[in-house]
Formats: sequence, structure tokens, C-alpha cells
Amino acid sequence: MKGYLNRPEATAETIDADGWLHTGDIGYVDSKGQTYIVDRLKELIKVKGLQVAPAELEDILLSHKEIQDAAVIGVPDEKTGEKPRAYVVRANETLTEADVKHFIEEKVSSYKFLTGGVVFVDEIPKSPSGKILRRFLRDQAE
Repeated sequence: MKGYLNRPEATAETIDADGWLHTGDIGYVDSKGQTYIVDRLKELIKVKGLQVAPAELEDILLSHKEIQDAAVIGVPDEKTGEKPRAYVVRANETLTEADVKHFIEEKVSSYKFLTGGVVFVDEIPKSPSGKILRRFLRDQAE
């Protein structure tokens, strides 16, 4: 909390008038009372006012036997706001963009389709702790 000491603007952005701390994490509590953090609010992709969690699409992609690793970001779009784009590390060279898109389309609502495309890469940029470095992918997308 040292980052908020003597910084009223930073404090106001994070702690609301009722004293709630807004971390930017998205989570849920299951029927047993266990809390799970599943994504970050800042990482959500906004498609026509609807929210798409990159982690949801990444989990689906990683369930494909021919995908070694994957990351999803939103790319700007004038009509929809953003479009989901997948960066995929293939297990073999036969996997195509059409294969990946079809795999996703069988499992999610249409606004979550990979309309921003599929980009095949050698590796997904990650921090030493294994967190996807989406800013590098966003920079690459520009």
C-alpha cells in the first residue's frame, strides 16, 4: 500500500468511497466458498459492448492437441471496438488458421470468435513467473 501514501488520486482510483479495494482482478466464488481469480479487468476484450476474457479462449485453445501454447489479445476495430486475436504455438506445421478458428467456433458464442485472426509464433512472450506479456503482443499487432 506504500504506492498510495500521500497520493490521493491513486488512492481514489483504487479505493472507493465505501472503502472497497478495487484490484482489477476478476473472479468468482464457487458453491464451496472457494475464491478463484480468473482474469484481469484491464485484459478483457470489448466486442460490441460485450466482454471477452482472454483466459477463457486461451483455455479452449490449449485443450487442442496440436496447440502447444496460446495467448489472446484484443486488436482495435472501428466497428466492434476490438476483435479477439490468437497467438498460437503449433505442435506441428499442419495446423491452419481455419482449423484454429473452427475449433473455437464450435465452443463459444459468435462475439468470441477469433475475428482478429490467428498468428502463429515460435513462442508466447512471458514473464519469469510465467505470466503472458500481452503488451508485447499488442505492440506486435500495431
